[in-house]
Amino acid sequence: MARKKTQNYRELRADFDEEETPKDEEEGDEDEDGDEDEDDDEEGEEPAADADAGEDAEDGDDEDGEPKKKKKAKVKAKAKPKPKRTRVAKVTRMRVLWGVFNNSHQMVASFDYPKKHEADAKAAQLIADKKTTHFVQPVREPIEEKKEEKEKDKKDK
Repeated sequence: MARKKTQNYRELRADFDEEETPKDEEEGDEDEDGDEDEDDDEEGEEPAADADAGEDAEDGDDEDGEPKKKKKAKVKAKAKPKPKRTRVAKVTRMRVLWGVFNNSHQMVASFDYPKKHEADAKAAQLIADKKTTHFVQPVREPIEEKKEEKEKDKKDK
């Protein structure tokens, strides 16, 4: 099978554009004295840009057949999006205590973590005295030292 030759689309486009534009319109780009239209050059537009954007050249003509000047739209600068705030959950420090509980899960007594043997002794004593079930379980409690220190500082001042 033979390989297809690549087509030069620019040449095909140029041929198509030449067929569409009548010769009267091409001559209308020049003024009566033969100079090109200087208004387009003053605005900083390139004449080549007008030719590239000329697909709808018929729509952009004045009654005289001269191309209309395109109004430049001011482009507003987009405001930078504000960074979204993510809420960080407060991390509260916790401390572990040993709690002595009765059968209805009410804390009867609490002991610091290193004093587990005292908590066990208290549970055994309550079992013997009241003849009900008591047990020892670790309990986590938030540390509120900073609040207590702030209150003490306020009272001292």
